[in-house]
Amino acid sequence: MAATSSRFPVPNAGEILRARYTRRLPDRLEDLHGPAHGTVDLPLHVVWSGRRSFDVDAVRPRMGLYRTILAEGQQQDVVDFLNQDLLIAQWPVLRTLISRLVRDVWEERFPELTTARTATAA
Repeated sequence: MAATSSRFPVPNAGEILRARYTRRLPDRLEDLHGPAHGTVDLPLHVVWSGRRSFDVDAVRPRMGLYRTILAEGQQQDVVDFLNQDLLIAQWPVLRTLISRLVRDVWEERFPELTTARTATAA
């Protein structure tokens, strides 16, 4: 429930973040045309300190890349750096490494991600 002041309603942080992450979603998973191989160097507006270069062919660096893009990337970054097939394949593990808000926004928009999780668990 949002807190209110005497003059204006004040949204809670969760609502603000949910709206922000929702705006970053692609229209369709098919729009994700990021690389399936090679090295990705993220721009400074996504990663302003720490590791900026990721090997997409290696699982751990790729997970780090995807976590970073899901948390910090804008919509164009999501489209440019995430690959549909890789996202679906690694979603069962990736979903445990990202925030609940990010996970919920993605799974609500793209139910096929939860289907991938269920199929992997079976």
